[in-house]
Amino acid sequence: MATRMADMPQRLYDRLRQTNVWKSFFRTGYPDNRRDRNLIMVENTFLHLHPAQVRRSGIRTTYTFCLGGISFFLFLVLTVTGVLLMFYYVPSVERAYSDIQALETSTTFGMLLRNMHRWGAHAMVITVFLHMARVFYTGSYKPPREFNWVIGVVLLVLTLLMSFTGYLLPWDQLALWAITVGTNMVGSAPFLGKQVRFLLLGGAEVGPNALIRFYTLHVIALPLLAATFMAVHFYRIRRDGGISGPL
Repeated sequence: MATRMADMPQRLYDRLRQTNVWKSFFRTGYPDNRRDRNLIMVENTFLHLHPAQVRRSGIRTTYTFCLGGISFFLFLVLTVTGVLLMFYYVPSVERAYSDIQALETSTTFGMLLRNMHRWGAHAMVITVFLHMARVFYTGSYKPPREFNWVIGVVLLVLTLLMSFTGYLLPWDQLALWAITVGTNMVGSAPFLGKQVRFLLLGGAEVGPNALIRFYTLHVIALPLLAATFMAVHFYRIRRDGGISGPL
């Protein structure tokens, strides 16, 4: 009798595994062979984004330093903290600076939230640059990954632009003069430099039009572009055979 009672959980588990509900969630058995391990990767909603197999040498920490994953994690942190900051910030010349002051002095955890966003942005610029340097020095940009290298360069430019457009939003003296110098550098470029500067500022100098344009670029246009190119970047990693291994 005691033996039968002890075997009951196992029998219930075996019967549960035969039901259609169980099979709808778990379509393969325990992944104790290469076929089942591949099926789990291919048929899972999230895991199928990754290749079923990767090179052991390509996922060593000392080879990739997890720079791509850290950059993506920082992008997620910036997205979450940026959305939260939008609840406390109004992009107008009358309220921008006072909202930042109130965020740092009156809002609970406001200074922590702003510093997470600020330092996360600086860290993302550094990690994306180091990721590009690692890819270059290990030769991971070579065929068939040359197209993904171009996507990575675009993501680096978008990262710098997101950092640059966010610089004006506090609307203090540092931000005003930094954007003035930056846009003057853009205006000095040949051919379309002056037109691009006028387009960014919405006028001849930094003012309300520049603030609303930089805010729109910072919170809508550039993050959406970055997310789109990241999706293409991850897709191409899989299509090109996964993470490249050491040469």
